[in-house]
Amino acid sequence: MKAIRLAAVGKPLEMQEVPPPLVGEVDVLLRVKASGICHSDLHYRSGVSPAGPLPITLGHEVAGVVEEIGSQVRSFRVGDRVCVHYLATCGTCSYCRGGNEQFCPAGRMIGKPRDGGYAEYLAMPARSLVPLPEEVPFEHGAVLMCSTATSFHALRKARLRPGETVAVFGAGGVGLSAIQLARALGAPSIYAVDINGRKLDLAEKYGAIPVNAASSDPIAEIRRLTKGRGVDVALELVGLPQTAREALLSLAIFGRAVMVGLTDKSFEINPYTEVLGKEAEVIGSSDHLFSELPPLLEFVRQEKLDLAGIVTNTVPLDADAINHALDELERYSGGVRTVIIP
Repeated sequence: MKAIRLAAVGKPLEMQEVPPPLVGEVDVLLRVKASGICHSDLHYRSGVSPAGPLPITLGHEVAGVVEEIGSQVRSFRVGDRVCVHYLATCGTCSYCRGGNEQFCPAGRMIGKPRDGGYAEYLAMPARSLVPLPEEVPFEHGAVLMCSTATSFHALRKARLRPGETVAVFGAGGVGLSAIQLARALGAPSIYAVDINGRKLDLAEKYGAIPVNAASSDPIAEIRRLTKGRGVDVALELVGLPQTAREALLSLAIFGRAVMVGLTDKSFEINPYTEVLGKEAEVIGSSDHLFSELPPLLEFVRQEKLDLAGIVTNTVPLDADAINHALDELERYSGGVRTVIIP
């Protein structure tokens, strides 16, 4: 089968012919119908975040159709439409039993240590699959599995309560999902911070108040808009020291800044004035949970979550097209979310 693979860090992805994945007794083989291109994939290509052993097929936002099932699988049938939770886990350890499977010692993320969805086929344990309703397109189901789920997990980690205000630093695929979800969870005011005017226009369409960091000081602007108070929750989705610091500085008393964007750089914190003095919190958010996927699909059913404006581009299973999409991510240009349609 055809697969787009990372063969060397810092080099363009390559098209390779590889054997179709083997299907174990508890596994399901999918024909991939859609695979999202995530900012994390750019980090794997550049080496900011390690992936491998190399070569490896990238892609952890996947939706498809069941092509084959293992002998012990009873929950799915050939022809079913499904989304893929990004982790293959043991299902039996204390973390899996407690619903925190992202810390499973045996867990292996697709597109990182385990071959992912930039391919024609993908095999996964049946317990990692979620039924995809007929009314949800494959490309929307794919991005639900990471960008949208990551934003939902971050808002849950923030303990967002109805009536609290939110600042979203980064109006890409994760940010635009976060804006809609924050609104659905009862946030009356949401501030979208970005340097891309096109993304800010889309954020405003989804109900956010745009803050253009290319033409203004975002902290001063948020303070002005909130009458000096700041926000209750700030989500840092970019992965830059500057935006991480800005998320912290945007907080009100008892505010919570959730760090989501991947980076290998540190940022400065003044413990007294920026954390202790207002009992603020800095919270890490690691991906998302399987249990969060059904509620997300329900938000789609209720039309509280619109992904049509988030999937702004599709490309074929072609190395040049995919590398170009990653290059645009590296420049913080292009559309919001690109999805591969094999």
